[in-house]
Amino acid sequence: MTEARSSSPQVVTFGCRLNAYESEVMRANAAAAGMNDAIFFNTCAVTAEAERQARQAIRKARRENPNSRIIVTGCAAQVNPDRYAAMAEVDQVMGNEEKLKPESFMPEVEERVLVNDIMSVTETAGHLIDGLKDRARAFVQVQNGCDHRCTFCIIPYGRGNSRSVPMGEVVRQVRALVENGYKEVVLSGVDITSYGPDLPGTPSLGQMVRRLLALVPDLPRLRISSIDCIEMDDDLFRLIAEEPRLMPHLHLSLQAGDDMILKRMKRRHMRDEAIALTDRLRAARPDIVFGADLIAGFPTETEEMFGNTLDIVDECGLTYLHVFPYSERQGTPAARIPNQVPKAERKDRARRLREKGEERLVAYLNSRVGKTERVLIEKDGEGRTEGFAPVAVSGDPGDLLDVIITGTDGQVLTARPLAERAA
Repeated sequence: MTEARSSSPQVVTFGCRLNAYESEVMRANAAAAGMNDAIFFNTCAVTAEAERQARQAIRKARRENPNSRIIVTGCAAQVNPDRYAAMAEVDQVMGNEEKLKPESFMPEVEERVLVNDIMSVTETAGHLIDGLKDRARAFVQVQNGCDHRCTFCIIPYGRGNSRSVPMGEVVRQVRALVENGYKEVVLSGVDITSYGPDLPGTPSLGQMVRRLLALVPDLPRLRISSIDCIEMDDDLFRLIAEEPRLMPHLHLSLQAGDDMILKRMKRRHMRDEAIALTDRLRAARPDIVFGADLIAGFPTETEEMFGNTLDIVDECGLTYLHVFPYSERQGTPAARIPNQVPKAERKDRARRLREKGEERLVAYLNSRVGKTERVLIEKDGEGRTEGFAPVAVSGDPGDLLDVIITGTDGQVLTARPLAERAA
């Protein structure tokens, strides 16, 4: 959970980077409408725990701010608006499409539940924001929604079908951010590798990224958020292999490492395809670093099947893991599968996956000690390498520094600028 800046109106954010981006759009719209006493909750529906935390935060906010207007939006509100409308603490429920429209924040809007049919939305507008938290990295939404129907996932019903932001609008936003001093841009979306089929000429994600880098030559660093490994196009692969401004860090939507579980999830890749992709990318760009989303305890998962997921962490050479114990989502096919793994077992398997991830991260950080890295300072004394490793090093936000890595505590690297060593 994050809170979008400290100024009023308040926006409390749960879930993904896209939600964080959209929270900034909401904050600007609310401020323009004079809603300075409002508290917005931008919810997530990925897990039951995320929803529980949101409801808990809403109740706490009402106790602490009895006179504030509380508005709930985001994927959980989109999927189940009546549940949040029934909360006495809530003044209004707003859908995922409505939360991005300035007119939704106008005083004349009196509907308590302002939620449309998200499946009817066919376009995604580009919303230019002035960044998140700092003057170093900004997020740009290039896509929204998802056309796939993984059996565990409720998100398509919260986000709608896939739709893309036109390439020209993406370029315009990134150029404006660079002119405002940003050194790194992250392209974000729900299913970013599905970018383009709904646009004229059906450009691929790789073609859009190639055009973006060509038309904004002053952008030092570009990152891509989570991708589906089965959808990587040839242009994107060549850019990862050849373009130094495209950062060598990819987060993969793997979810599992066992073929039977992947089939029951209705994923579109098998374990061998995931391993082959990481091998191919590592051969083309040896410094590339991988993260992945993994679900532990999916229905019917045996200990042997879970072992295959545990093993794929090493086989794909994963470094950064986002691990979730499987969470039943009402309305999804997986929630109706009879052979559900006991919740205690799901949590234990998630713990084991996280421990494996911690081992991999420690090994990676140790491997960087003594190496030279280029670090973008995001806030005072903290930055990220090109491979996304966190670094403690002196510098001002927005500085791009060449540093020598001096050590690690197993979670963060320490470094000193090369200029200090030369002095």
